[in-house]
Amino acid sequence: MKRRTFLQTGLALMLCDPRRSLAGLDTDKLETASKLLTRAAEMGEVESSSVYVQQGSDVFARTFGKAKNLDDMFLLASISKTISIAAVMTLYDEELFRLEDPIRKYIPEFQGEGRDKITLRQLMTHVSGLPDQLPENAKLRSQHAPLSEFVKAAIETPLLFEPGTRYSYSSMAILLATEVARRLSGETIHKLSQDRIFKPLGITRSAMGLGKFKLGDVIRNQVERAAPESGAGDPSTKSWDWNSEYWRKLGAPWGAAHGSAENVARFLAEFLDAQGKILKPETERLIVSNQNPENLRPRGLGFDLGQIGGTPGLSPNTFGHTGSTGTICWADPATKAITVILTTLPYRAVTPHPRDRIAALAAEAVQ
Repeated sequence: MKRRTFLQTGLALMLCDPRRSLAGLDTDKLETASKLLTRAAEMGEVESSSVYVQQGSDVFARTFGKAKNLDDMFLLASISKTISIAAVMTLYDEELFRLEDPIRKYIPEFQGEGRDKITLRQLMTHVSGLPDQLPENAKLRSQHAPLSEFVKAAIETPLLFEPGTRYSYSSMAILLATEVARRLSGETIHKLSQDRIFKPLGITRSAMGLGKFKLGDVIRNQVERAAPESGAGDPSTKSWDWNSEYWRKLGAPWGAAHGSAENVARFLAEFLDAQGKILKPETERLIVSNQNPENLRPRGLGFDLGQIGGTPGLSPNTFGHTGSTGTICWADPATKAITVILTTLPYRAVTPHPRDRIAALAAEAVQ
């Protein structure tokens, strides 16, 4: 009989003999990780966090601090990119675009100064030359601008380098990829994600933006010492920082999806086994394989590859992503293991970040 164990904050819900370890999981390593996050919550360093580690049918899951159960939804930050691009790729399966297509084919005004050369593949793998954040990012957010204003600015913003010659992480490239999908389908990325990703996977505690949820339904983030583009804890940015109703509702496809740790794990599992529930199996395999030239950093479509977040011990075929809110997730085909760590402590707030220590222990636990 398969054994499945859920361990939550201060409470063990044991569906098997509690004296036995999970098969395949080193629970000593995971207990050490739990103690670290418990201590971080007690000290006020990490207000809320959630850990979900799965290998086969065995699951180790706990929440800490102000997060009280596994349904609690966190601001996923750049993990959002993986969901957004998966939604975009459903249109690829419908043969509405090719990865080699130039962006100007779908956004005619996107041309000049090298823009004509940029392909959809280059947008999704961060080699387009577009910047990460717009120079006018803070201005747009302080004005509570809609996504359409960010799109307009991204179309006009200067390129940093000739497309395809360098790797440079770009949130604006992901935004324009979702704009192509919007123009092709007539649907927002919020609806595409809900209808084509969350619904078929049975994911009920996630949304691009807030969706059907309210601001009080999601975990608040710590904002002191956060990334500049998030407001960095400046009191004058409260109307548009990570915790503002404006930002949570905006659902920026590069960083404002919400989700529970279990939901993120379920999303990753779809690609780990190429189940074909949201995309053709061959497309799911394509998304998590390297799409960049050998001389550039390996990237899948929307996914990072290899040692996610610098986590040691992961195989080269591991796929996942990190987030500036203090989040990280991955799935490793070599161990058939999935790890999701969601915290509310901004990644740039402390060095080393607790997330990194927990990630290393989780990687060791599934070897």
